[in-house]
Amino acid sequence: MFIRNESFKDFLRFYPVISTLVTIHILLWITTEVIPLSFFMELKQLGVGHNGLIKSGEYWRIVTAMFFHFGLMHTLFNSFTLVLFGPALETMLGKMKFILFYLLTGVGGNVATLYLAHDFVIHAGASGAIYGLFGIYVYMMMYKKHLMDDQSSQIVKVILILGLIMTFLRTNINIYAHIFGLLTGFALGPLLLHNVRPFFTGTLKRYAVDDNEIHFDPDRWRKKRIPWKKIVLVLFWGAILTLVILEMFVR
Repeated sequence: MFIRNESFKDFLRFYPVISTLVTIHILLWITTEVIPLSFFMELKQLGVGHNGLIKSGEYWRIVTAMFFHFGLMHTLFNSFTLVLFGPALETMLGKMKFILFYLLTGVGGNVATLYLAHDFVIHAGASGAIYGLFGIYVYMMMYKKHLMDDQSSQIVKVILILGLIMTFLRTNINIYAHIFGLLTGFALGPLLLHNVRPFFTGTLKRYAVDDNEIHFDPDRWRKKRIPWKKIVLVLFWGAILTLVILEMFVR
């Protein structure tokens, strides 16, 4: 479910919503921090979450804050997590339901921040929606076990536990967005997962047509099978561990 083995072209084609969200994250980071353009800098000032300004009437910040991030690691960590855990759910729910789910979980985290944090708190990032993904996966593990295989369940458990530990140990973390994004995702599970089919990467691939004829391959003995699944799995856990360490000690 979560081991990505699509080509870049196929990823864009199969998961257009995830691709668009990640593109927005990266472009906003580039235009506000790498090559700071005045228009986008002003846009960020108008878009990030600010509890005092939201309470004074700038309610759009509850939504727009989901798309801005503070720093490279913040941007990469949320985008990378979305790339890993978002595609399966986008395929299972469909584009429109996934967009609705993403917005509701992100808004749920930001609304909780609005009412539980101080007025001077400034926040940004897709963390509420990211934890919303984990929330609905937890619901699957508890009540829709046929939708997830054991390996995927173990991956969710490990990453969620690490994420929650960092949530409470690190400073400058929006605890409310994490926790209430998670709870919102869990609460939406029974509403959005009705009659949903399990995700299988094989169903997305185009297979070659079998013409029922025997073909001779003169180079068949030279070809060696490469254990791509093992390589991808090692790279996956290596990337996760690297990001976790960087998130804990660099930012």
